[in-house]
Amino acid sequence: MYKITIILAMALLSVCSHAQSRLFTIEDATGLNRSLSPKRLSQLQWCGGSMNFSLVEGNYLISESVKSAARDTLLDLNKLNGQLTEMKTDSLKRFPAVTFSSPSDLWFVQKGQIFNYSLEKKRMRTLNSYNPKGENVEIDPEQFHVAFTLDHNIFVSVDGEEKQVTVDGKVGLEYGTSVHRNEFGISKGLFWSPKGDLLAFYRMDESMVSDYPLVDIDTRMAEVAPTKYPMAGMTSHEVTIGVYNPASGSTIYLNTEKPADQYLTNITWSPDQKFIYVAVLNRDQNHLWLNQYDATDGTFVKTLFEESSDSYVEPQHELYFLPDHPNSFVWMSDRNGYNHLYLYDTNGELIRQLTKGEWVVTNFTGFDPKGTTAFFMCTKNNPLGDFMYSVDLHSLELTEITKSPGSHRVLLSDDANYILDTYSSLTVPSVTELLDARGRQIRMVQESPDPLEGYELGKTEIFSIPNEDNIDLYCRLIKPVGFDATKQYPVFIYVYGGPHSQLVTDSWLGGGGFFLNYMAQQGFVVFTLDNRGTANRGTAFEHAIFRQVGTAEMADQMSGVNYLKSLPWVDTTRIGINGWSYGGFMALTMALRNPGQFPVVVAGGPVVDWKYYEVMYGERYMDTPEANPDGYKTSCLLNYVKDLTGDILIIQGYQDNTVVPQNALNFIKRCVEEGKQVDFFLYPNHPHNVRGKDRVHLNTMILDYFNEGLAISDQGLGIRD
Repeated sequence: MYKITIILAMALLSVCSHAQSRLFTIEDATGLNRSLSPKRLSQLQWCGGSMNFSLVEGNYLISESVKSAARDTLLDLNKLNGQLTEMKTDSLKRFPAVTFSSPSDLWFVQKGQIFNYSLEKKRMRTLNSYNPKGENVEIDPEQFHVAFTLDHNIFVSVDGEEKQVTVDGKVGLEYGTSVHRNEFGISKGLFWSPKGDLLAFYRMDESMVSDYPLVDIDTRMAEVAPTKYPMAGMTSHEVTIGVYNPASGSTIYLNTEKPADQYLTNITWSPDQKFIYVAVLNRDQNHLWLNQYDATDGTFVKTLFEESSDSYVEPQHELYFLPDHPNSFVWMSDRNGYNHLYLYDTNGELIRQLTKGEWVVTNFTGFDPKGTTAFFMCTKNNPLGDFMYSVDLHSLELTEITKSPGSHRVLLSDDANYILDTYSSLTVPSVTELLDARGRQIRMVQESPDPLEGYELGKTEIFSIPNEDNIDLYCRLIKPVGFDATKQYPVFIYVYGGPHSQLVTDSWLGGGGFFLNYMAQQGFVVFTLDNRGTANRGTAFEHAIFRQVGTAEMADQMSGVNYLKSLPWVDTTRIGINGWSYGGFMALTMALRNPGQFPVVVAGGPVVDWKYYEVMYGERYMDTPEANPDGYKTSCLLNYVKDLTGDILIIQGYQDNTVVPQNALNFIKRCVEEGKQVDFFLYPNHPHNVRGKDRVHLNTMILDYFNEGLAISDQGLGIRD
């Protein structure tokens, strides 16, 4: 028997009534009906250092004070459009995304022009302009200098005058874009210095990387549309970091030295703009050097400290310098088993560890103006939630700020005295509260009504079960609508299971979303489990997959399957699995390495053989095929095709440049060689996932495949007496 700890339960299925009889349509389940999402405040933000915050309601920018809930209209779209017309600029159809630069000044972008609007003077002026075709646009909020990319090169606009920074960019030589396939927290390639005087940028040379031949079918004669794709163990791209000075027009490069295929991450400017800090990671991803470079000539200054691991080191965050203390910064690291905050000086001396314990810091939120207190998000209260805390940098006293259960997103005021806290939980759609720095509620700002009132949903439960090593694994189970414990139901297992994921959370619908609830409405028990390797449980839990992806995860998922089979109202002969990407890999792994247990599997964009996956992600968790042949052999699903039973549907985006089609095609080829029947569906013009209205087609296909494979009636009721 399993010992089950119920963490939370939501009973949305009430006694039968005419008021609660609506079910989702497939369009609802795909997220196309926005009225079903909880109402949240649009463009909520603090107003430039004041005690006011603003939000957008329809065509109006509204403000509210910390002292009073009374709302004032700051600006309406008609007035904004009137001034745009006077400036001979196209009008706006909806209120633009605005940013406050002071309590009385805000700015926004419209078709390559940056406009300032003075709330005090009620006038607008142009701050800068740039080519509206520019990509990867990065705006310096101090001087409103603009950097952007076009045709693989970098351009900078100062006072409306554009200058081309690089000239040799081309396919295979990219400037100013994100690098290393967006790993290590990298999301951009242009970095303005704190005062906007200098621009750091990535240069990525991919000329030595193999072209992967994706195909464009929209031309009269289909054309090869290759993408640079360095597979595990193969030649990777080379990255360097440049610094451009708009005033002098000069460019220098940091002396980051060799080897050329190392990773350059977490770029951070010093507050005085004299230095750039870079976390340099070796290709094996098990050794990190935090280096300081001179921003004027690119010379290496020193290594502040190093981090190493028997598995991997994965830096995700920049350095956070203390206000008024330019020689001190906070660094995030999981070096001691859980991700925590460390206070350093710029000589590389550890001043003190700021947080510790068997919980994870998930994000850094900011400092108070004096730099004596740091604010951050963490899982201290519950590994399924996300909570705001503060820590005194001297006494190390922790203060719990967000006290309501759930998953929180916060906005800290400039003076750090107030917090706008938006959260949801299993039973709370969305709430926004105004708190003080101690976490005391000043007032409720907004509480969303239940957008699913009147809909009939199954009961969602979140609980934990132990795996074979007695480690708690968190699960989400949605019972079918009209659940009757005397009957038996088929099971729809939704799996992902890969790094950086957490599917089971204390958030609205338990993180389950509409489609999984739709499947419960169709008569399925819907089950999800977060196995070892997933996020926010510490390095022992997360690194358990190292060099053997699929093995620990599968064992944990099978603990969940065994739990399901222990339930009298589960039909143990009708359990199916669905997953995408890493989840597709996991769905196939579970089925092929446990033959005969799953009559239906739908795997979307699955990794089939990890030697076909890209360098950065693949080598972090698996090393190279040459260094880890046994691990690659064990995880390769081609080796288990001979044991295939049941119905398997492989779905693949034809333009997938993340999990390339070679994975799926080799699986099909092996199935043919082994005489195994398998179903395959290809989505033309779709990359790694199927989005938009086409996802209705995908979700319909998944439902139909489960209904047919599990012998469920046309009415979608899988109940057995």
